[in-house]
Amino acid sequence: MSQDDIEGSGYHPELKRQLGSFQMFAISFAFISVAVGIFATYDDVLQLAGPAGIWMWVVTAIGQTLVALVVAQFAARIVLSGSSYQWASRLANPKVGWGFGWLSFCFLAIGTVTAADALASQALMPLFNIAPDESLARLLTIGILLVEVVMTVYSTRLVAMITSGAVALEVVIVIVLSVALIVAVIVGGDGSVSNLTDRGASDGASDYFHIGGPLILATIAGLVTLVGFDSAANLAEEAKNPHRDVPRAIVGSVVAASVLGFIFLLALTIAIPDIKSVTDSGAPVATIMHDQLGAFMEKVLLTCFVVAFFAVGMVTMATGARLIFAMSRDGRFPGHQLFRKVNPKTSTPVWATMLIFLIGVLLMLTLPGDSLIKLITSGTILPVLIYAGTVVLYLCVRKKLEATEGAFSLGRFELPVAIVALAWLTFALGTLVLPSSTRTSDLIAGGMIGIGAVFFLGMYLFNREALETEPDDTKIVD
Repeated sequence: MSQDDIEGSGYHPELKRQLGSFQMFAISFAFISVAVGIFATYDDVLQLAGPAGIWMWVVTAIGQTLVALVVAQFAARIVLSGSSYQWASRLANPKVGWGFGWLSFCFLAIGTVTAADALASQALMPLFNIAPDESLARLLTIGILLVEVVMTVYSTRLVAMITSGAVALEVVIVIVLSVALIVAVIVGGDGSVSNLTDRGASDGASDYFHIGGPLILATIAGLVTLVGFDSAANLAEEAKNPHRDVPRAIVGSVVAASVLGFIFLLALTIAIPDIKSVTDSGAPVATIMHDQLGAFMEKVLLTCFVVAFFAVGMVTMATGARLIFAMSRDGRFPGHQLFRKVNPKTSTPVWATMLIFLIGVLLMLTLPGDSLIKLITSGTILPVLIYAGTVVLYLCVRKKLEATEGAFSLGRFELPVAIVALAWLTFALGTLVLPSSTRTSDLIAGGMIGIGAVFFLGMYLFNREALETEPDDTKIVD
């Protein structure tokens, strides 16, 4: 999309077009951050379904890749900051688009503080042998958020450079550690291929293969990790060749993360020396590394996780800021007069970025530990809702989408891919919201949607024009 294309959409170009193809890929891959996702969820897999639960990663990877292919169809045609918010606004109507935007805002705001909190408590403190301390972890989280907001506001190129470096480091570390673990098992004899079929603590459970049973619930690892691949679309106005590079980044990041993640999971699982002790450890990845490779490699691993967590936080913050900016320049976000401003020197939406930072600080200072954990868990539901809505939107409007020369396209496979993707997301959503253990998280997610509904009602009553017209003054027909 050229400058004329942006102006044709009713906007004056304010963001600097400076990101190349690898940088766009790095943004999506860094958001996914397969090493971070596995570090955070492997414990859940072992607790729920035992080591055999890792096979649900394959199912989730296939499903999320299909979703990414559908998302890429939109990203190739409407290359504006805001991704699904823009797609729904322009292809359905601004009211529907606003719903997508609000869900995405909630997900990204939660995701930013989640990454910073995980960096502080799960990587930074263990790296320096600091005993678990929630108060200290929260202070460190605020400090991390402060560093991220300064760097994100200062330069989008700096964010891209850090994420590109983190991606390269993460790929190397995952491959090297996987090989090292397998070699350690072969040489030392601790570990076994039979771990791949061991049900662990769930052995003997009669409902192991049932819907809602232990094995199905193990999809949580993939559902938590393989999301955010559409973050490249949120920075589409800063890409040099968005019609080509953004769709490739979306699909390529999911495929790469899926393959690398499964290799890492296989290596970790085979390398488990004692299933019960590792499951009970509370930090199984670090425990396996320590047992098989020694304390030095454990420190190396944690250092890499520090870099990866930081990159995830910066990308999430930058993505959230672009979404707020996109909604604000359309007059559809609280305080939009302030949050639509772009600093002319840095070409970044400073106030929108500051809002993401302030939300993170507020959550750290006000929420008790249990509530914070439930809030983070509820954030897993939101991206599945967003992706399901995006696929439904695609099925409704796909005939309106005009082909763009040189852009990504599924051609004759678009309909079957979208239908299977929707079936997968329906299954995934049921897995996340139906178990009784998720009731509190369901209520929190519902509460965030309810807050959005109140603001939407206020806009509908007092600023309806913003919900019925696009920036190019085109009236939207409901």
